[in-house]
Amino acid sequence: MNVSLTEELELFVQEQVASGMYHSNSEVIRDGLRLLKKFNVPAPDYKAWLNEQIEIGLAQIKNGEVVSGDDAYHEMQAIMNDKTVEA
Repeated sequence: MNVSLTEELELFVQEQVASGMYHSNSEVIRDGLRLLKKFNVPAPDYKAWLNEQIEIGLAQIKNGEVVSGDDAYHEMQAIMNDKTVEA
């Protein structure tokens, strides 16, 4: 099988190999496809899930359970920094 990648994706694959996390381009592609397969939710299920999440969010807004965008951003940054330190 031959696969054509955009220049940007090809560079990304090469960077992953250069980082030492992968031994070959094929390994990077296989890992990416595994993730795609794992998270590829059939459209009807995804739509139902998304609608459910929207309803939950709207109920939270109605109940005043909200945070500012800045607070949410800083919380996510803290979570990302903690995970980076653990890795």
